[in-house]
Amino acid sequence: MLDKKDRLAGKTIVITGASSGAGRAAALAFAQYETFLVLASRNEEALRSIAAECREFGAEVLIVPTDTSDSKAMIALANAANDWQGVIDVWINNAGVLTAGDFDKTPMAVHEQVMKTNLLGYMNGAHAVLPFFKAQKKGILINNISIGGFLPVPYGAGYTAAKFGLRGWSEALKAELSDWPHIYLCDLYPAFLDTPGIQHAGNHTGKVLKPAPPVYDPVRLAQAMVKVAVNPSSNTYVGSVALLLKFSHAIFPELTTKITGLVMRRYFKFADPIELTDGNVFNTVDYGMSVHGGFGLPGKPKAHRKYIAGALLSGLVLSYFLVNKKN
Repeated sequence: MLDKKDRLAGKTIVITGASSGAGRAAALAFAQYETFLVLASRNEEALRSIAAECREFGAEVLIVPTDTSDSKAMIALANAANDWQGVIDVWINNAGVLTAGDFDKTPMAVHEQVMKTNLLGYMNGAHAVLPFFKAQKKGILINNISIGGFLPVPYGAGYTAAKFGLRGWSEALKAELSDWPHIYLCDLYPAFLDTPGIQHAGNHTGKVLKPAPPVYDPVRLAQAMVKVAVNPSSNTYVGSVALLLKFSHAIFPELTTKITGLVMRRYFKFADPIELTDGNVFNTVDYGMSVHGGFGLPGKPKAHRKYIAGALLSGLVLSYFLVNKKN
């Protein structure tokens, strides 16, 4: 049986949002298999930095500064990738932005741009690459959707709308492409990740933002991307907490939603104040271009996170019975 290096060597792989976080981790992961990498983001300086690291692993790299919310720019990205190597084997939709704040206190322009990047950006990517996949009669499209595709994020309504929309759009597209047996759509649903994304986020809460624990190493997501690029799978959940939260909302939707709101409000009550900002929603930023955000523990998740997951589930079940007892 061929190993990953044999399966991936010489493949052309496009990664959006490659300048930091999970995208940067993915670039480094794929670089180790002698691939041809096409790295895209709005931050050209950060792209040059990650490209240099990837070349040290033996990968060949093309950087294409791209705003994924611009459909014409995404067509140009696909054309650049195809012109470079004559083929596009894997396309990874990964670029995303986040903003937090009361829905009615956050400008609609911010919500709109979050939707343009997180939902239309992925649709733009698929729309640009699918003609090449169909001409080749093969290709792998990987969507980093996140558990936010199942679990609502209070004070992140625009983000939630985009992620719920992504899941529905991808399911519809999978059905549409069912007559193309060698074109694969692979959706990834990671739990909360330790990336700089929260540092980049638009913040209209007036409070310092931190990801909800437990947070996972984005390298795990990058490894999942490599795995599905070798053995395509329709849906992949990264981290046990991702599955827990999915099933929690499926079984106790109202309760889970209420608890997420309570947790967020309690956090804001004690969080340190900070000035309002649009973060990187409209424009790139010049900080936090690493893989990790510094919110988690070093190394791979340990057993204690399973205990946390168990505690979360127990808390949901207990809350369910308490609520029903009162009723």
